[in-house]
Amino acid sequence: MADFNDWNQGVITEFRANEGRVGGPFAGAPMILVHHVGRTSGKEYISPLVYLPGEGDDDSMYIFASKGGAPANPDWYRNLIATGEATVEVAAGTFQVTITELAGDERDKVFAEQVKRMPGFGDYARKTEGIRTIPVLRLTRR
Repeated sequence: MADFNDWNQGVITEFRANEGRVGGPFAGAPMILVHHVGRTSGKEYISPLVYLPGEGDDDSMYIFASKGGAPANPDWYRNLIATGEATVEVAAGTFQVTITELAGDERDKVFAEQVKRMPGFGDYARKTEGIRTIPVLRLTRR
């Protein structure tokens, strides 16, 4: 776990040093830093995530609790659902958001768009088939 935390911290440092851009496996992908509070610990965490920007008049951002196709949802997902809000950092600045989990056709449409843009998310979904559906969260600026 220490290696993963060190890796995440490296992504966060690079993000902040380069106006929201990072290299490696995230080169060219829209990135966001999501600040969330542990639902049991009360401790603040920061998770660097790929996001899908809304289209047209939709200024929402969408994040995906894929956890690389692991059988369980990531902790940050449970933390965000518990509070329904977060603070995020994007290249344009830092602001608060409201969290809404998408369901049904709306969820499927947004997830399909993410797979179209970043096919690796389709691989994650195949790994979770029959175990869980990857949650999609809408972040709406407050």
